[in-house]
Formats: sequence, C-alpha cells, structure tokens
Amino acid sequence: MIMWRKTASGSKGERYALITTVLCFLCSISSHAQDGSKGIEEANSLVRQYFDTGINLMYAVGAVLGLVGAVRVYQRWSGGDPHTGQIAASWFGSCIFLVIVATVLRSFFGL
Repeated sequence: MIMWRKTASGSKGERYALITTVLCFLCSISSHAQDGSKGIEEANSLVRQYFDTGINLMYAVGAVLGLVGAVRVYQRWSGGDPHTGQIAASWFGSCIFLVIVATVLRSFFGL
C-alpha cells in the first residue's frame, strides 16, 4: 500500500489539479463561439486556395504509380506471366482514375 505524504501546502497532485482547473477556467472565459456561416466560408476559401496544389500532388502520385506499374508489368512480361494484360490494365486504370477524380473535383468545387 502506497502512503502519500502531504506537505503543509498540499500534495503535488492537488497543486497540479488546482492549476489545471484554474487554467481551464481562464481558457473557457476567453473563448467565444463563432458564427457557423463564417466557419463554412473560411473552410471554402481554404479549400479553394489549396486546390491547385492538391491537384498537382494527385498528378505526381499518379505519375509515380504509373512508373511503378510500368516496371512491374515489364517484369511480369519478361518473366512470361500469362496475366500480364490484366495487370497492365489495372495499373493503367488506376492512373486514369486519378486524372478523372481530379477533373470531377474541379467541376464539383466550380474551379
């Protein structure tokens, strides 16, 4: 059984609890609720601001996946795998999917 020693000013746990309670109370006093429409408008502007960067990132990921897919398809083709056509179609389809998703998102957000 652990016995806690108390000092004259209280234990460390009590002091930490008191400090935490005071800090939470002070933080709650200074916080104010925002209008919901302001938050939505700010989120909309942030999405529009970073959209082109996200599209470029999506194209870069598609290019890397295309290169990896090309290497894997070549390795299987060189090895004489009979399912090379299916694998090539799936890698090509994934790259096309990324391009289509970028176009659909652009039209969805009206950019």
